[in-house]
Amino acid sequence: MRGEDHHARIELELIDAYRGAERSINLRGAKVDAQGHVVPEERTLQVKIPQGVKEGQMIRLAGQGSPGFGGGPAGDLFLEVQFRPDARWRIDGRDVTQKLRVTPWEAATGGAVHVTTPDGKTVEVTVPSGSGGGRKLRLKGRGIPSSATPGDLFLELEIAVPGAVTPEQKAAWEALAKAYPGFDPRRV
Repeated sequence: MRGEDHHARIELELIDAYRGAERSINLRGAKVDAQGHVVPEERTLQVKIPQGVKEGQMIRLAGQGSPGFGGGPAGDLFLEVQFRPDARWRIDGRDVTQKLRVTPWEAATGGAVHVTTPDGKTVEVTVPSGSGGGRKLRLKGRGIPSSATPGDLFLELEIAVPGAVTPEQKAAWEALAKAYPGFDPRRV
């Protein structure tokens, strides 16, 4: 009689989905000893993580479930993929959203900035002039890879406001306030 299938979770880094990986997992289970008794067993398995794996996906390890009875084959082990929580990214299917901090002048006047993507590559993106906090820039096909359609990477702009410590910095902010006398961000 065939052994039972088992389910477990495997926690991965987002980069594992971009590049694929091999991970060791430790399992506690049972095996049938030479006398036919079920005894506890600890084992380590090497698991190949395919590129493009997404959260919730199941990775099947054939024959790694419970042992069979009466000479029957072992069941299968199904690993459910979860990504380690990381404040840098939000994941929605194959799409990934990442914060991109920009200066007030980069948001106002636009320009090229460099950003490191979840796959570890640095790319240059153009921040459009007049951008506000919360605006999303879409990098098509730069989300989690897939043989069919890869996801997109969304860069959500967050404006980083520098402090005014030196007299020159204070004067610069005061000059900016004078340049925009009617500007009121609280006005709806």
